[in-house]
Amino acid sequence: MAMQTTAESPVPVRTVLQAVGGWIGRLGRIWVEGQITDLNARGGTCYLTLRDPVANMSVRVVGPRAVFEAAGPAVTDGARVVIHAKPDFWINRGTFSLSAIEVRPVGVGELLARLERLRRVLAAEGLFRPERKRPLPFLPGKIGLICGRQSDAEHDVLQNARRRWPAVAFRVENTAVQGSYAVGEVMEALRRLDADPEVDVIVIARGGGSMEDLLPFSDEALVRAVATARTPVVSAIGHEQDTPILDLVADVRASTPTDAAKKVVPDVREQLQLVRELRERGRRSLAGGIERELAWLRSVRSRPALADPVREIERQSEQVLALRDRARRCLSGALDRSGDELSHTRARLLALSPAATLRRGYAIVQRDDGSVVRGAAEAAKGDRLLVRLADGRLAVTVEGGSADTRGRPGS
Repeated sequence: MAMQTTAESPVPVRTVLQAVGGWIGRLGRIWVEGQITDLNARGGTCYLTLRDPVANMSVRVVGPRAVFEAAGPAVTDGARVVIHAKPDFWINRGTFSLSAIEVRPVGVGELLARLERLRRVLAAEGLFRPERKRPLPFLPGKIGLICGRQSDAEHDVLQNARRRWPAVAFRVENTAVQGSYAVGEVMEALRRLDADPEVDVIVIARGGGSMEDLLPFSDEALVRAVATARTPVVSAIGHEQDTPILDLVADVRASTPTDAAKKVVPDVREQLQLVRELRERGRRSLAGGIERELAWLRSVRSRPALADPVREIERQSEQVLALRDRARRCLSGALDRSGDELSHTRARLLALSPAATLRRGYAIVQRDDGSVVRGAAEAAKGDRLLVRLADGRLAVTVEGGSADTRGRPGS
């Protein structure tokens, strides 16, 4: 419960410290994980500082020397351990510490198992998907480099990048790359570079080392910070065989710091050679196109229509005249044939015409109603008939008739 105090009714220091000690005492025994720093043994007691591997926080640990010796030689500065301890608050001095009861080093096998669990969790969240990785700029204006101070990784990246492109610009952030301070410093450097609008790409580089040395680059907080960065990140941690989780979440993985320089900066000699090749290719293409057009132009100019336009006009005129004469001959022949056919038809019509028959001495006998009398039996005595001759007509009256004598001798 909260203590009820006022300016008129304050409590003494001892009361406050006793209350704090009581609250801490109720925590009971706990297991705490951290990284050992400042390990010191005096007499039968060991003193150390247990640092959080991510946050910039630490706690003092005190314990019997026998407890730390029982944990084995792996318990040294920089080692990651799990300590079973009892929280203590020294009322006389107002200090907090942990009293170690048992110490267990975190072995390689356990670390690998933890990393594998973390890898599965991050993969399930989609942080390793290729589609979320951003492409690197072709020629970055400024490159952010996170590495150890005066380290081989810094030298390799700077020298190889400047050898490939002498005008390349860097903003270097030197941080711890192993130990308890590495994660926090790298994250802070990443935040500063990501906030710089002039930085187009960030390279996190470190040389090779043991698995324990590379553990900061598999830390969940650092990995998530890289995943949320706005600027593309290149991971160049260790050698080819080293694969911290940072390699999986970074936009580009480089096998070594030297390889990172090759991936981030183009080679000016290669680019100049490419420009020369493209320029030569363009020149050949342009020259070929011009040559093809000139050949076409020469071909067009060599055609008769352009080589001798008057001759072509004369030739076309001759063709027109020949076609005209041919049309005339065709029309004349057609008219002649039609005239002949008309004459033949006219002759046939005249030969078959009743008028021609009449001119040979025949006559046509008709009644008043225009019907033709074909036999003597068809006319009765007293009938008025019209006799049509080749030249004129006669009106006659039938007085008598006789039988048909055709075919009889002497008729």
